[in-house]
Amino acid sequence: MRKIEEARTILKELQVPVKQQADLCCFVLLAMADMKEQNEWSDATNSWIRIHDVIAYTKANYGVIYAENSRETFRKQAMHHFRNAAFIEDNGKATNSPNYCYRLTDEMLMLLRSFGTETWADRLASFLQSHDSLIQLYASKRTMLKMPVRINGVDFTFSPGKHNELQKAIIEEFAPRFAPNSECLYVGDTTEKDLVKNVDKLSTLGFEITLHDKMPDVVLYSEEKNWLYFIESVTSVGPMEPKRIKEIEEMTAGVKAGKIYVTAFLDFKTFKKFSESLAWETEVWIADMPDHMIHLNGDKFLGPRK
Repeated sequence: MRKIEEARTILKELQVPVKQQADLCCFVLLAMADMKEQNEWSDATNSWIRIHDVIAYTKANYGVIYAENSRETFRKQAMHHFRNAAFIEDNGKATNSPNYCYRLTDEMLMLLRSFGTETWADRLASFLQSHDSLIQLYASKRTMLKMPVRINGVDFTFSPGKHNELQKAIIEEFAPRFAPNSECLYVGDTTEKDLVKNVDKLSTLGFEITLHDKMPDVVLYSEEKNWLYFIESVTSVGPMEPKRIKEIEEMTAGVKAGKIYVTAFLDFKTFKKFSESLAWETEVWIADMPDHMIHLNGDKFLGPRK
């Protein structure tokens, strides 16, 4: 099927993400331009068309069958992104209306009609100059959503999400209060596993880390007190329960520094959910109440676990 590969080439040159170069998206482009296998791109049209019509067109002209109940997949994987990229427009009807339709924008139509001709490169450059590509749009959006955080005097960004929101609070709120002047030796990110990892310092302190070891979410070190803070950022899983402490103890068998085990929560409600599984002689910090700690042992305040 030559036409589907041509459609994929067009989408690739328009700088859409790989997911929007999939067969489904190619068939959307072909159906909206009324491109059958034998047609030339110079004959492209932009009549109003429903997702139902795209599915029927694909079956009739390319022999590929999509179920009627896959319309939402078409909407989420193709239509939504194509509209963001200014490839298509809708007719303004309610989205649940049977008359809700899409068509190629006039600008996109003229671009498609030039594919395979000597004017394609100039028209493509003009289109990309007038409209941010999807890759640029989504990269910009992801950058905007990222959370700035300063770690050891260096600026980083965390990906968006509750887990990283809590890690940011641990670095910026917990550390100054309960681990003053400490250095962050390790912190991960939901998309970049080892955002900060001071391998040399960890090794000097006696860590033996293998590829299979799961580091605590945040590791802080106070040189003044020779204390290590092992902190788990818990939004849905992974508190400092006895099994987890045993794992960390095995990983740090050669570490002489005092060890403090902390489970951090965003709010008291989440803490209550995990309270029964927390190990004794550990600490709890709740971001909603940053000035206070809960110590799971009555005989002493914050200090290394014996």
